[in-house]
Amino acid sequence: MQTRLDFYTADPAIMKVLLGVENQIAKGSLDILLKELVRLRASQINGCAFCLDMHVTDAVKAGESSRRLATVAAWRETPFFSDRERAALEWTEALTLVSHDHVPDAVWEAVRPHFTDAELMELTAVITSINSWNRFAIAFRKMPV
Repeated sequence: MQTRLDFYTADPAIMKVLLGVENQIAKGSLDILLKELVRLRASQINGCAFCLDMHVTDAVKAGESSRRLATVAAWRETPFFSDRERAALEWTEALTLVSHDHVPDAVWEAVRPHFTDAELMELTAVITSINSWNRFAIAFRKMPV
């Protein structure tokens, strides 16, 4: 496959906005490993090779274990994730697949006890941002390097 379009140079103003969101997320209080797990899970669901490669690399650099990275797609079936991480991963799946069930109340009730209002805003920003990046990378076939 070949890249269809370099979206960074095609419209720098749009990229500036997307990168601004990422800069704000980076200033947040959520743990970097939690953010990388969320990014990885959304990218798995969306099938974004570029983002999977990037976020596995970033997670390893941040200290994530290969065991957890290898099993994040099956997080419900492993003992490797905390209740807070499980809630974040479930929220990630619901938001990424929003057209399926429109974020059921049960998912909200599962995530709510684990995050403050501000943390839920940040977590939701991470999820919506990676979904945007996935769509850019998939649409324009950004290749892992």
